[in-house]
Amino acid sequence: MNNEEFKSLLKKASLTKKSFSELVGTSTQGINNWSNKDRGIPYWVKSWLTLYIENKECKELKEIIKANVCNG
Repeated sequence: MNNEEFKSLLKKASLTKKSFSELVGTSTQGINNWSNKDRGIPYWVKSWLTLYIENKECKELKEIIKANVCNG
């Protein structure tokens, strides 16, 4: 995953680098260092963010369904 894809997934997840760093237990500076070509973005980040986004979307859908079933 490249830096642009990382930024795009963060945006889709509605996360900042700071909030992401808090969720995964690393420093914001460490995340900023990932843009360094020598270090790169760890392999697990793409799957973690993808699952985070999917979970967020499922929770939102659940709330919509719940609101319509209970009020409908």
